[in-house]
Amino acid sequence: MKSPIIIRSRIVPKGICINIFGTFWARDTRWIDKYVINHERIHTAQMRELLFIPFYILYLIEWFVRIVQYRNWNMAYLNISFEREAYANGKNIIYLSSRPRFAWIKYLTTQKPH
Repeated sequence: MKSPIIIRSRIVPKGICINIFGTFWARDTRWIDKYVINHERIHTAQMRELLFIPFYILYLIEWFVRIVQYRNWNMAYLNISFEREAYANGKNIIYLSSRPRFAWIKYLTTQKPH
């Protein structure tokens, strides 16, 4: 698999990697390892199957729903179905080779992450 495009930018908060249309943005790239890259590649797969813009719309809608549900920004973020799939499978480097399309749907349940 080819290396992702990683762009260093001061506008991104420290310790965060943002995936914008399959391009990874981070302030400092030293902490980005194969697991972070795999996590972001899972997001890229999610974006592609939703044709990018609907991914961002659904992500934001679900985030707002989870904020109301959990009343906690971090718990809301961790319970977004897209994030749950990426965190659950980020350490499985071969996950994308067998990932079913729309796998994130099974993570829509309201169960809290472990």
